[in-house]
Amino acid sequence: MKNKENSNQSFPPQEQETPGYEGEMQPQPITIRDSYKGSEKLKGKVALITGGDSGIGRSVAVHFAREGADVAIVYLEEDEDARKTEEMVRKEGQMCLLLKGNIQDRDFCKECVEKTFYHYGKLNILVNNAAEQHPTDDVQKIDLDLMESTFKTNILAMFYLTQPALEKMNSGDTIINTTSITAYQGREALIDYSSTKGAIVSFTRALSQNLAEKNIRVNAVAPGPIWTPLIPATFTADKVKTFGKDTPLGRAGQPAECGPAYVFLASEDSSFITGQVIHINGGEGAGG
Repeated sequence: MKNKENSNQSFPPQEQETPGYEGEMQPQPITIRDSYKGSEKLKGKVALITGGDSGIGRSVAVHFAREGADVAIVYLEEDEDARKTEEMVRKEGQMCLLLKGNIQDRDFCKECVEKTFYHYGKLNILVNNAAEQHPTDDVQKIDLDLMESTFKTNILAMFYLTQPALEKMNSGDTIINTTSITAYQGREALIDYSSTKGAIVSFTRALSQNLAEKNIRVNAVAPGPIWTPLIPATFTADKVKTFGKDTPLGRAGQPAECGPAYVFLASEDSSFITGQVIHINGGEGAGG
């Protein structure tokens, strides 16, 4: 049964060019609740967050900052969104380093790690969050160049970032990967995207076992429909209008409803958790 209070939620029809810009979205996504009280769970920590300029990445950056962490955010080209995130992080009393570039580039990924470590003198948390998607209803019409781009951004870049990051990380540090409900349910119009997200689940589980002896924990978050720039940038206006209404809770989620899960996985509160996935999807079934 749908949540009656929220079942009539709809967004104004809207579309954007990829990669999407949070500043143009209506209504604006909720990054962090005013009621969220930080308690220094990440005091003194440094986090590197890909896709940190908007959406879930921005929420993670601001939640981390409220918990006492300094952050570096990687973004493709959305300067205005990135500066807004920087402003929000600094408002929390923490530092924010902006790193602009394409994570499909191995050298750029290594540079991000090096710049973060040089700037802050440490790296404790890596959040592999950036992603792209290109809906196509017919598998035979999938643009193979876009498919390769999706794999490079969504899963290969995690290798490009994780390898140099591990050279800077120590016992007790953490890696958090953003996968998706599509890894578990699939989506007929997101075959390549769903495939990358399934790969991220396997990457998370295998890497967690590989790094367990070093006491570096690796976990993931699997969001369902969350109101981020990826939505108006990749779906038609009609689909945006009803986005998230088919969940048991009858609505899409907000980035603010994801950020605390990343805080949990980055902090000592989850010290005996590794190789696991937290599902934030409004009640949809996601076995495994």
